[in-house]
Amino acid sequence: MRRVLVVDDSRMQRRILTAQLSRAGYEVVEAGSGEEALAICETMQPDLVLSDWMMPGMSGLDFCRAFRQMRRDSYGYFVLLTSKNEKGEVALGLESGADDFLSKPVSGDELRARLAAGERILRMERELKAKNRLVTATLSELQGLYDSVDRDLQEARKLQQSLVKERHRSFGNAEVSLLLRPSGHVGGDLVGFFPINARRVGVYGIDVSGHGITSALMTARLAGYLSGTSPEQNIALVQTEYGIYDARPPAELAAYLNELVLEEMRTESYFTLIYADIDLITGHVEMVQAGHPHPAVQRADGSIEFLGLGGLPVGLIDGAEYDGFSTVLRPGDRLFMMSDGITEAANPAGDLLGEIGLSRIMDRNRNLRGAAFLEAAVWELSDYTLGEFSDDVSGAFFEFDGAKENVD
Repeated sequence: MRRVLVVDDSRMQRRILTAQLSRAGYEVVEAGSGEEALAICETMQPDLVLSDWMMPGMSGLDFCRAFRQMRRDSYGYFVLLTSKNEKGEVALGLESGADDFLSKPVSGDELRARLAAGERILRMERELKAKNRLVTATLSELQGLYDSVDRDLQEARKLQQSLVKERHRSFGNAEVSLLLRPSGHVGGDLVGFFPINARRVGVYGIDVSGHGITSALMTARLAGYLSGTSPEQNIALVQTEYGIYDARPPAELAAYLNELVLEEMRTESYFTLIYADIDLITGHVEMVQAGHPHPAVQRADGSIEFLGLGGLPVGLIDGAEYDGFSTVLRPGDRLFMMSDGITEAANPAGDLLGEIGLSRIMDRNRNLRGAAFLEAAVWELSDYTLGEFSDDVSGAFFEFDGAKENVD
């Protein structure tokens, strides 16, 4: 039952209004002045207020202003009773916080109609509050779920980073260094290396399509396929009749991975690949490029060459064929295999870094080695993009110092 506060200095007028409101089903409370009405509002919260404008002491207008300043749990609908009908007076009443007006003498039908309008507003407010409570509760629940997912993703990031167990290794006459920096909690890039035999090493870079959890799960699967700690599980390696391991030709490995992804994984994800089989004695490199950016060779004299034939991504087209290519690293040469998070990094104007921009970074940092070179490259990339990395950034950096008699 709605509660109505009737405020009027005329006892007769209060009785008339109270009788009409009681018959309409309202609970009615009376006050003979604005001051008395304020005191009542301190102890109870009327849903609707009918207040005379002209009263001795505190006027209805002053009471309305004071009423609007009170703390309430819900909205109170305020109707001023007045004989005033000038537009200026009505505007003053609205500015003071009144919702509606009734002219004296009050018509019972008009009173019920105005209060019905107030009821609709209060009902809408009640429904809106209920919806807001539901939204708040839902948002709180979603925040809890988000926090839980965020914690899981932080752990997933640690696990994904652990896929690259070794970020640097020296082979005596050569070094390999790895860079892996996802743009979010987890990413779809993967880099790594594994020994093929005493004189050869396999180095690779992978970029799974998309971002987030699906891509990260696929990188974990691929890391197992190219394991450096379990050669019997590494599909790049094959055991010869003499019981020693050799490696598949790079082009054959790409084709094998392509069929494996399409037949066994049955996923809509695909990935780009760059893979190099490097002879640590001669510096001879056999490679395959499957949709990955062109690898860069920085010669000892500082000149830079971009190699590769392009090629189709892995896991996209059944029966895709891949062509291998080769190069020879001489003492002092460096091979950089990077993801498109580097070459396609954009500055605020939308200009991509590209191979020209990468060449400049490599030239400026040609005297740095290993992790120091990769760190400097990331700093320059961050400077170019103003710190905004929209894609995962990864790279494998191989430095060849020349053949030595004994290779560990």
